[in-house]
Amino acid sequence: MTTHDLAPRTQRITNNRAFRIVLILCWVAIFFDGIDTFMYGSTIPSMTADPGFHMTAAHAGNIGSLATFGMLLGALAIGVVADTIGRRWSIILCSAIFSISSAGCALAAGAGSFGVWRTIAGFGLGGLLPTAIAMVSEFAPDRVRNFSVGAVMTAHQAGGIVAPLLCLYLLPTLGWRSIYWVGVLPLIALVPLILTLLPESPTFLVARGRMDKARALAERFDLVVPLEKSTIKNRGGNFGENLAKLFRGRNAVVTLLFWLGSFGGLLLVYGMSTWLPSLMESLGFDLGNSLVLLCLINAGGIVGTLVAGKVSDTWGPVRVSMLWFLLTAVGVCAMGIKSTMVVTYILVFVTGVFLFSAQIMIYAAVSHVFPTESRATALGLTTGMGRFGAVFGPWMGGQLFALGLEKWGFVAFGAFGITSGVMLLLIHLVLRRHGGKTQEATEADNVVIRAG
Repeated sequence: MTTHDLAPRTQRITNNRAFRIVLILCWVAIFFDGIDTFMYGSTIPSMTADPGFHMTAAHAGNIGSLATFGMLLGALAIGVVADTIGRRWSIILCSAIFSISSAGCALAAGAGSFGVWRTIAGFGLGGLLPTAIAMVSEFAPDRVRNFSVGAVMTAHQAGGIVAPLLCLYLLPTLGWRSIYWVGVLPLIALVPLILTLLPESPTFLVARGRMDKARALAERFDLVVPLEKSTIKNRGGNFGENLAKLFRGRNAVVTLLFWLGSFGGLLLVYGMSTWLPSLMESLGFDLGNSLVLLCLINAGGIVGTLVAGKVSDTWGPVRVSMLWFLLTAVGVCAMGIKSTMVVTYILVFVTGVFLFSAQIMIYAAVSHVFPTESRATALGLTTGMGRFGAVFGPWMGGQLFALGLEKWGFVAFGAFGITSGVMLLLIHLVLRRHGGKTQEATEADNVVIRAG
């Protein structure tokens, strides 16, 4: 394979205007994603207490699992869509899906119809994250690319803080349906802004051979003009072609290792978020209401994503994700040692710093490792496979409690931090020969360097 067989990545922008537009709009989209993701748990008590809604605790658990399964399907599917129709239209599609579905949840007559809409919403929520990350990564200047991924992902934790606060304010006066009407705002306010302001990724346009549009975009935003079409023979293809690229040669090992790392990471995120209050109570702690705990974990996540992104621009996202997972394992296991309330809150915050950002840096690492033509597919599949961990984590915690082994919960969850760290270490070792990227991504960079 020669470099002329590969779709090159456009040189980074020379004007920050386009990058700022992309970063802000993607941040707002993920912010609403975060609100929608976290508001369900905060509304369960009100829904089960609604006599006309007929939702039991069992229904609530099943709906939560269905929503997570919808996220899995969305993450698996949207990478293919984004590598076909573009990042911009994929973000619009995902935002519209979870926004319309939120209206369906608000109008649902009972638990059955609510569960259907919540599953559809999960599809949009699961698809938005990898698409937005790919978009930000492709517009960000090289010097702050990983920091930019971390910065945009703070929106998810910010949504996790705002969601319970909205519930605290709206539930007593307007009821639980009002929370889901908030989820309609992206369709009304955000989608029109994206249609008007958000540019398509120039590297996607180059990879698909749409050179006229790529040049027009470059002129509009003062970007480096993409390579001529004649230098590109094999541009981004359909799902089968992009999937084949992920399993070509040593790429297969890297892809599978990313999937396993993401599985452990999301198992940690969803498992600890679900069972942390109960695990602490099993140690005899009274940490107050879950709202304070949820805000504390997500506040740590905001700090962590910014720090991890900045450090990754120097050390590389693969190394940072590896180290962060190992530190997460230490923090989770330390939380299982009974201490004072102040120390416990500090441990919860610090563990949140590493817990969320370790997983986010996996996404940054995928964006760094794989070239443009297969990046969204790689991100979508990595996120989707990780969603199996998101389903398994809460289930595993429940099984530990059912068996009376809840005091081993911290060790059980911490073990997956170690396994994910090991997966990232193996990826680093496999890719050392190519500067931490796949051979295709390295060759694509060389095409741009020689042509520039």
